[in-house]
Amino acid sequence: MSTSPKRVLVISGPNLDRLGKREPSIYGTTTLDDIHKAVEEVARSEGVEVSFLQSNHEGELVTAIGRAADGGFHGIVMNGAGLTHTSVVLHDAIRASGLPVVEVHITNTAAREPFRHHSITAGACLGTVAGFGPASYVLGLLGLVYHLQQRES
Repeated sequence: MSTSPKRVLVISGPNLDRLGKREPSIYGTTTLDDIHKAVEEVARSEGVEVSFLQSNHEGELVTAIGRAADGGFHGIVMNGAGLTHTSVVLHDAIRASGLPVVEVHITNTAAREPFRHHSITAGACLGTVAGFGPASYVLGLLGLVYHLQQRES
């Protein structure tokens, strides 16, 4: 069993830097910084190190996913935002990474516009957490930590 802490990369895609200001009736008033603080608190209690990346650029997300294992990460929590429904290259990057990835969404995408009902990236992921507001990130982290612990035992 490994004694070094697990490292998790938390990725947020396009427009998530606008949380708290962007359509608060849909996404609420919690900012991405607030979400990061909540994730850090839970990660610390679980003995996990987390790093965060937000980008509005698909290529930057693909590069980060592709380099995550080389950077010493053990898994990824990812909110691909709108790219979830359109990006074959994100799907391919997740599969090629060799890392477990948990897809998270603040809203229940299945209860929204029809174009949001299908996730292209979900098929490459370990699992999906959606609809729990900002807590979706924390729940995704906990699911990933549980998976990593089970894999070690």
